[in-house]
Amino acid sequence: MANTKVHSLFTDFDIDLFKAGKHYRLYEKFGSHIITVDNEIGTYFAVWAPSAKKVSVIGDFNFWLAEDHQLNVRWDGSGIWEGFIPGVQKGATYKYKIENSDNNTTTEKADPFARRCEHPPKTASQVWDDDYKWKDKEWMKNRKKNNALDAPFSVYEVHLGSWKKQVEENRFLSYIELADELVAYVKEMNFTHVEFMPIMEYPYDPSWGYQLTGYFAPTSRFGYPDEFKQLVDTFHENGIGVLLDWVPSHFPSDDHGLGFFDGSHLYEHPDRRKGYHQDWKSLIFNYGRNEIKAFLISNAIFWLDQYHADGLRVDAVASMLFLDYSREEGQWEPNIYGGREYLEAIDFIKDMNATVYEAFPDVQTIAEESTSFPKVSRPIYDGGLGFGMKWMMGWMHDTLGYFQKEPVYRKHHQNELTFGLNYAFSENFMLPLSHDEVVYGKKSIVDKMPGDEWQKFANLRLLYSFMYTHPGTKLLFQGGEFGQTSEWNFEGSLDWHLLNYDVHKGAQTLVKDLNKLYKTEPALFEKQFSHEGFEWIDHSDHQNSVMSYIRKGNNEKDNLLIILNYTPIPREEYRIGLPKKGTLIEVFNSDATKYNGTGNFKTEKLSSDNKEWNGRENSIAINLPPLGMLAFKYK
Repeated sequence: MANTKVHSLFTDFDIDLFKAGKHYRLYEKFGSHIITVDNEIGTYFAVWAPSAKKVSVIGDFNFWLAEDHQLNVRWDGSGIWEGFIPGVQKGATYKYKIENSDNNTTTEKADPFARRCEHPPKTASQVWDDDYKWKDKEWMKNRKKNNALDAPFSVYEVHLGSWKKQVEENRFLSYIELADELVAYVKEMNFTHVEFMPIMEYPYDPSWGYQLTGYFAPTSRFGYPDEFKQLVDTFHENGIGVLLDWVPSHFPSDDHGLGFFDGSHLYEHPDRRKGYHQDWKSLIFNYGRNEIKAFLISNAIFWLDQYHADGLRVDAVASMLFLDYSREEGQWEPNIYGGREYLEAIDFIKDMNATVYEAFPDVQTIAEESTSFPKVSRPIYDGGLGFGMKWMMGWMHDTLGYFQKEPVYRKHHQNELTFGLNYAFSENFMLPLSHDEVVYGKKSIVDKMPGDEWQKFANLRLLYSFMYTHPGTKLLFQGGEFGQTSEWNFEGSLDWHLLNYDVHKGAQTLVKDLNKLYKTEPALFEKQFSHEGFEWIDHSDHQNSVMSYIRKGNNEKDNLLIILNYTPIPREEYRIGLPKKGTLIEVFNSDATKYNGTGNFKTEKLSSDNKEWNGRENSIAINLPPLGMLAFKYK
């Protein structure tokens, strides 16, 4: 038997911070690190396993024999096991073999802090480091203005495994290939940001990445960690921000994962009412445990620090906020005040956001949160959770519900489109048309639309036009931009051949131009989270299913006038009131021929009439296209 050499990267201060839940760079200490000790190059290992009787490193360098390299437990009661093994180099494959004295269990676990994992279905960790030379200095210097709340923020959501296939070899694109093809596409489409569904290592493809086992490792499915860095770097070199989906809400119970890690409920809450997620058959972190808070916050910091991510979209926040989330009476226990709020999880979320914004004030955290929990995207000092933005799930639900109705019935449901403006400025809302809306029999976005093919695509163009002129930032899932007709399939590829057809090419061109409009018209972004940036002209014309509003920037000259017709009936000489007299210039028309519209309702410029309408002194008569949106500016 050969014990590992006694060595430590931890100082007493590190240990104190870890125990207090205040160490937010644990990845610099835990895991495997290639170092030199006594003139010997090898690897230092450190793992947290307080209930263990014995911990060994087993790997391809010792024939997976537990007796060869036992780790040394620290004397300070931290529960950390560590040691240095000479000669172990980059690429070495390993796990921790952990024996528990209380229940005589022995488990073989992947390293929670591993920087790289074996390609699934293999489950071991790999010793890894790289000296990637970043080339995004210019982006990082200017990132604050690109990520600001008063900047255009238009997100293309991508599942890397199904965006596009390499047809000849019937395989998905690698990080390197994506750095070429995906970056060029996102740039051409004028999106400001890309968001990756989870790229941290996960064992089970049908989970889409939302059941993580390798929190500190980009999945090996598409290449190496430095190649993923190159993908992020290339986006930055092209002026595009990168957001990562992050899952601190739950984790799978796979044998090699975090569950029952050292023979005890180490990472998960020991009370099944707080530690097991019934919907996803997964385990829930113990947010009241200091070391777990430090683990998760270190993980958030890791992706911003080591991979230059520009923000984190935090998954399933609602499931963390409430003890009774998806639980029946008797399946949950109230908090100490008798309420349903999960106080420890709320404290963790606040600590996470405070830490992230202190370390990286130029990034954004975005909550996927579907309840009326107050102040999700408000500062912690104001009683908020501290997120930068929150998904506007109510807008998504109401808007898709409205658009699925035949136009003849829409006059009875116009309030579904207007209701969101009653609360649109209570949070910093992002409007999401995400992957969740195009799976499990929900149909693709365009297939939700009623009518024949022309009407379906006119409705799609109108939906996107409404979305892009509505207050808030934007998110669109891959395929939606060109009217993918089939539901998303994580095993397949987007149906790129559809772009050979005019209706799909037209939809794609429309989204490209809407992104450009959003980026170039200050009225659409400067006050996108403020009621000062929006004013109704008329939301009450249910009978014609027409609505009109003004979007406002910092300068009045930038204001945009928006009119939408939600029926396939053109409206000739439709009159709306104006904020002032003058000449209007058309800046966008969703019915243009290049979008496969009719092209029959072009209005280059119009002069106002001194005729009172909608309670305003001046007005104008406009010919409205069927299922179309028009945007005007004053000359």
